[in-house]
Amino acid sequence: MSTPAPPRASLLLLAYLAFVSLGLPDGLIGVGWPSIRADFDVPTEAVGLVLTAGTMGYLTSSVLAGFTLARLGVGWLLAGSTLLASLALTGYATSPVLAVMTGCALVLGLGSGAIDSGLNAYAAGAFGPRHMNWMHAFFGLGVAIGPLIMTGALAAGLSWRWGYGMAAAAQLALAAAFALAVRAWRDRGAAGAGGPGSPDPGPQEAAAPVRVRETLRLPAVWLGSLAFAVYVAIEAAAGLWAFLLLTEGRGLTAEVAGVCVSGYWGSLFVGRVVQGIGSERLGAAKVLRGSLLGMAAGAALIALPAPAWVAVAGLLVLGFAAAPVFPLLMLTTAERVGAAHADRTIGVQVAAAGLGGALVPTGIGVLVGNTSVQALGPALTVLAVALFALHAAISRRR
Repeated sequence: MSTPAPPRASLLLLAYLAFVSLGLPDGLIGVGWPSIRADFDVPTEAVGLVLTAGTMGYLTSSVLAGFTLARLGVGWLLAGSTLLASLALTGYATSPVLAVMTGCALVLGLGSGAIDSGLNAYAAGAFGPRHMNWMHAFFGLGVAIGPLIMTGALAAGLSWRWGYGMAAAAQLALAAAFALAVRAWRDRGAAGAGGPGSPDPGPQEAAAPVRVRETLRLPAVWLGSLAFAVYVAIEAAAGLWAFLLLTEGRGLTAEVAGVCVSGYWGSLFVGRVVQGIGSERLGAAKVLRGSLLGMAAGAALIALPAPAWVAVAGLLVLGFAAAPVFPLLMLTTAERVGAAHADRTIGVQVAAAGLGGALVPTGIGVLVGNTSVQALGPALTVLAVALFALHAAISRRR
């Protein structure tokens, strides 16, 4: 076994901060969209244009990153992608019309997809269940901070553009940190070559002998990717439309609803921190089954025609229960498809997650726009039940 490279702690910190930066834009748009649509004079469902453009970039870069990570090197991939995300968020803050913001969303997706896929591929080989959960916990922290930033800006009488400006500055600082740490990522890979938990050499050794088409022919690749798509659809739809449900559907003020949405993302963060430890003790299979049942229960609470506090409780239950699902499914990728296909499969899974996170929430937005915001709860419940059934099918196949 090789001795771990000294900078591991610093790289862990950078990985955590990278996931905070990934979450910030997702948290901003849910609270900021009512102001954005009013500023641009567009309907509620126009958010679908922004989400779709972001997804196109996200799909492209996440798949490419998964297939070419060994050639690019994780350090330069992260530095360049984070800089790209910073430029895109600056474009958000200065967009004069929705069309420009939509173009910036495409660029943001290109940066975010590469960060997500690259770090997940690295972490799947280098981290155990605890650190994998904790890394993704910081995504929840980032998304929880996002609504607070936007709510604070709007409450202070500032434009929604200030929220995106602050997120752009944070991304720029992180890009500089990644650029300075490029050698540390490379040294970490060289020091761990041939040993358990070595992140960089593993992908090279596993991917080289295997043709791309052999990976894409595996049913487990597509079944697992569908699970990621449904999971992220639930997570994103709840975060995107909860603000509208709590204000227009349950009568809460904008300030209180903004804090509650932040609480939803915060529960995702807390759940990953707490359940990261539990996953090592109980095993991924047991934790996943319990989490999927908890997601269905939380969605059912949101669907009940009850006072606002019941919906808020449902959001908190949903967030806490959903917390370990994404990281544990990602961590067990090699068990489903084999180590030789793992990096490529992770890229496809991240792409599928982005697709589900854009198309389904957009579809729910159309449903809400043509019926009532009360349709959010039943839609989340159906998706949660479908995810439970899908995971049962994956378990039987494995």
